[in-house]
Amino acid sequence: MKFLFLTVFLTFTAFPLWAGPPFLTDDPEPVDLNHFEFYIFESSLASLGSVTIQGPAAEFNWGPLSDVQLHVISGLTSLSTPGNPSVYGLGDTEMGIKFRFIKESDNSPQVGIFPMVEIPTGNPGNGLGNGLAWYKFPLWMQKSWGPWTTYGGGGYAFNAAAGMRNYPFGGWLLQRDLDSSLTLGGELFAQGQDMDSNQGFLLVNIGGQFNFSPNFSLLFSGGHSIVGQDTTVTYLGLYWTWGPAEAKDK
Repeated sequence: MKFLFLTVFLTFTAFPLWAGPPFLTDDPEPVDLNHFEFYIFESSLASLGSVTIQGPAAEFNWGPLSDVQLHVISGLTSLSTPGNPSVYGLGDTEMGIKFRFIKESDNSPQVGIFPMVEIPTGNPGNGLGNGLAWYKFPLWMQKSWGPWTTYGGGGYAFNAAAGMRNYPFGGWLLQRDLDSSLTLGGELFAQGQDMDSNQGFLLVNIGGQFNFSPNFSLLFSGGHSIVGQDTTVTYLGLYWTWGPAEAKDK
């Protein structure tokens, strides 16, 4: 039973829930030069009769150079599985660098890469981590016109921990600014089999962003798989951004 408990947990920890809050699909657009982003959030994933909640957790992004973003996510994680006591503690930490190498024009999308490493800061002996560092290498692109924005792409993950697999992932999203306060969108996101004992999936996720001010927002989403392993995801977070107006990328 303990082995099953750890196996189910590793299934979830091998899949960081959120890439481009509040969605799984990410975009190539980095934080503006000398600007910062900060999120406080809670996300969840339910599958195989178990529920993993990441939160309270924090995400921090910084634009030290034009077209470059440094990224880190860290926080607490809880796991509830049938027939086992819940586990709660520090989870693994995500770090990455986003680099946009093509800027958007009237006729072409912006394009960037966002390699990331998942650092095993959680204790795998207590079921709170992958046990080994693992890596993701995605490429993303984005195009906007008027109030509409679409972005997507995909990549490959490499995980050498026991029982885990390397796997492809990718998604595409379409969203619309309804006004200056509210943006709504939806995505299709797919992931391959990430460990020996589970399946891949394709899910639909719907969410958005409500702006209390230009620098402070509420983000939310929820989705469910339509193909493959039965999976439900949610996200709820608060977002702040700040930085000198004169340093903002043109």
